[in-house]
Amino acid sequence: MTFADQIRNTRKKAFLSQEALAEKLSVSLSTVNRWETGKSKPNLSTMKHIKAFCEENNIDYPPLEESWLSFGGAFSTSEQA
Repeated sequence: MTFADQIRNTRKKAFLSQEALAEKLSVSLSTVNRWETGKSKPNLSTMKHIKAFCEENNIDYPPLEESWLSFGGAFSTSEQA
């Protein structure tokens, strides 16, 4: 499963809209939308926030992390949070 699919499933398991997840992670709605459409991925700092969010909501984090690690190679300087 792709990172986009994993983050979408994570959000849905928590019964949140993209806007609500963005607020909880302190990112913009457009950032969450880019994650879910596969246009970008979170940086390491944001992944730490996502991990904490998953732990707080009893959502399995390792599959999300694995898909993040395999997402399109190394970070570029233009990637968004």
